[in-house]
Amino acid sequence: MGFKSEEHCRLDGKVAIVTGGGSGIGKATAKVFADVGAKVVVTGRRNDPLISVANEIGGEALVCDVSDREQVREMFREIVNIHGRVDVLMNNAGGPGPIAEVVDVDMDAWVDCLNINLVGAMHCLQEVAKVMIEQKAGSIINVSSLMGVQGYPMRSAYVASKFALIGVTETMARELGKYNVRVNALLPGAVSGKNMEGILKQRSLTEGRSIEEIERENYTDMAALKRWVSPDEVAKAALYLASDLSSAITGDKMKVDCGRF
Repeated sequence: MGFKSEEHCRLDGKVAIVTGGGSGIGKATAKVFADVGAKVVVTGRRNDPLISVANEIGGEALVCDVSDREQVREMFREIVNIHGRVDVLMNNAGGPGPIAEVVDVDMDAWVDCLNINLVGAMHCLQEVAKVMIEQKAGSIINVSSLMGVQGYPMRSAYVASKFALIGVTETMARELGKYNVRVNALLPGAVSGKNMEGILKQRSLTEGRSIEEIERENYTDMAALKRWVSPDEVAKAALYLASDLSSAITGDKMKVDCGRF
């Protein structure tokens, strides 16, 4: 039987959850998954962006704060009641956290970042694992970061959360492999969009440098391709990990960073 790439990258009839699906990487991934036939459920904390994305792709929207364990449990109960299964989880919800050196960082903001980026991710992982173990199939994609494999000044909370998420990914890959469930991590580099714009503004205020200088010296010039990563490019990598194109890949870390070695 010959290889038919268009068949292996399809998600026809599969149920895919995208957390943080109202904007950025989540929104782009929801669109890509829907384009290849998935039934997509977008979740997040703000209803209006979710509804907009769901209407655009013919999917569903559910408001859910992943840092609230009961909200996550209810979200999965509702999805399983409607669809009977979950085939893909794009575990994407998160935030940038405080931008300050360790000596000065607001610890309340530091803990809040961990509660969303790591504890919130764990809430989703616990619930989706129960479903996928039962159905003996599934693909979990944890959105870590290039900062999940290297430290970065002024971003200790985000770095800590993303390092930990890679460890959880490798652990779950070993735990769930016997159930035919794959668990991988995406490591985006500097991704263009509103989130990055906010980080640049905060860094500019903190460091006393222009946004243009910070952008050039710390993000674009240091990348081999000399540019930002787009949300669509991360979404395409997510499709690879969600689909049968990556059927033998689990416990992996995939960089999508325009070559920021």
